[in-house]
Amino acid sequence: MTAEEWIGAFAKEIGATAPSPDEMNAILRLAGIAAHASERIAAPIACYLVGASGRSLAEALEAAEGLAGPES
Repeated sequence: MTAEEWIGAFAKEIGATAPSPDEMNAILRLAGIAAHASERIAAPIACYLVGASGRSLAEALEAAEGLAGPES
């Protein structure tokens, strides 16, 4: 099973809509920023916090990039 297939099946299982390819890229960018600006454990927790906050991916990326500094 590919990652996309697993994510689609998991989304269906929990009653959510699977992210589009553009959304997946933004999520991966967010995870990368969090992991490289801190510790790897920050990546999944940051992604969870975006969902829990109800903020858009664009807002979350902007916040993460601000915390990471100019090298993000």
